[in-house]
Amino acid sequence: MLFETKEQVLEKILSQEKPKCPHCGQEMSLWEVPPITFSDGLGWGTPYLFVCFNDDCPQFKQGWEDIQERYAHHASYRCICYPGTSQFEYMPVFSAMGATGQIIDDQILAAEQALKEAIKKGFSILATCYVEKDMVSVLRILMDATEPVRVRMKAAEMIGDFGELEAIEPIRNLKMGNVKLQDKIEKAIQKIHERHYTRDCPFCSEIIKKRAKICKHCGKEVAGL
Repeated sequence: MLFETKEQVLEKILSQEKPKCPHCGQEMSLWEVPPITFSDGLGWGTPYLFVCFNDDCPQFKQGWEDIQERYAHHASYRCICYPGTSQFEYMPVFSAMGATGQIIDDQILAAEQALKEAIKKGFSILATCYVEKDMVSVLRILMDATEPVRVRMKAAEMIGDFGELEAIEPIRNLKMGNVKLQDKIEKAIQKIHERHYTRDCPFCSEIIKKRAKICKHCGKEVAGL
């Protein structure tokens, strides 16, 4: 039995024509369901739905009065449609902004696709760099703020694997603004030192031999430090 991934389901849905709300005729928005159960508690049955977010939709406008009269609650309904079907149902919302946080618009999807392509391209370049032991290109990717974080983290790992001592100076003072990426860089520097039996002088931060007793750069005693 084959199971589709969430990405495969989304790709299939995007190839379909968006349905129109049967109450107002407006094209419905693609909506990612939240990680909570709905209705009978068995879940939504799909990771995505189409939802009418037209505030002028007759069903939405009338819903406030209907729910107030029946249940004495301030809420209304949004019309929903299950992808690939003509099955229209309703879900409750408690404000006009309710559920809008899960709307997936074309701009967001385009940005996500661009990110995926950038990551794929970055990993491909790094694979070539690893085979050729091209430290300069890997450093360039690591220091490029426009590269995806995942790609830069992989670049940091690779610098630790085969980077030379000259790689330490360009990256030691980088401030990434990302804790995980910063940690990867610190670990890369440690690995370079371990492979070359070196360390930073505790006084001047220049690179010295691990067993050095006197720093050749600042002349201070570093034995035991």
